[in-house]
Amino acid sequence: MSDLIPGLEDSAEPAPHHAGHRERLRQRFLAEPNALPDYEILELLLASVIPRKDTKPLAKALIAEFKTFADVLAAPVQALESFTGVSAATAAYLKVVEHAATRMARLQVIDRPVITKWDQLLDYCTIAMGRLPTEQFRLLFLDRKNVLIADELQGQGTVDHTPLYPREVVKRALDLNASAIIMVHNHPSGDPAPSRADIDMTKQVANALKGVGIAVHDHLIIGRKGHVSFKAQGLL
Repeated sequence: MSDLIPGLEDSAEPAPHHAGHRERLRQRFLAEPNALPDYEILELLLASVIPRKDTKPLAKALIAEFKTFADVLAAPVQALESFTGVSAATAAYLKVVEHAATRMARLQVIDRPVITKWDQLLDYCTIAMGRLPTEQFRLLFLDRKNVLIADELQGQGTVDHTPLYPREVVKRALDLNASAIIMVHNHPSGDPAPSRADIDMTKQVANALKGVGIAVHDHLIIGRKGHVSFKAQGLL
């Protein structure tokens, strides 16, 4: 057999001591995935990219450092790579998993009438933006049937400010032939309560769009502690 496959020896190395545990963990996951705590899910993910090492201690250490499973995946690449035991390949793998989760959530709302899928929209926005270290502004463009036709990153800023220019919003909405938009941005502090600047900027954008017959259905602020809807708060 070793003559047929270069590098394969007849006498295989003994299985590492954690191999049995890892296989049992896989079987538990396949049988009842919701029963596994976060650190065991992370342990399985790490095992895919660190096959010859017990990944339970690293999984527990990462969650202890970043606080939650979701925060581990959302951590900046530099922060992950600087953590003892996390290689560049491991950090990249975790970011791929994060992106896959975001993409799956986005597929639940893109090209669909979002007003009737509000919970899915909130889930997507939370996954995509809720744990970002800096502020990000997205615009969701809707057609006459409130189908989400475009989801675009409008700008990124500092930990507490992202500039948004009404003229640019109007121009892009007209380019897309949108009938309405939903404004979405995050608060890295975790508190989604709108600031005075948030309220004033929303009014400026809404007034500019109103002049060309385009509605602002809502402005959502996303944070770790939840979300705020301007429409629900009577701010639109």
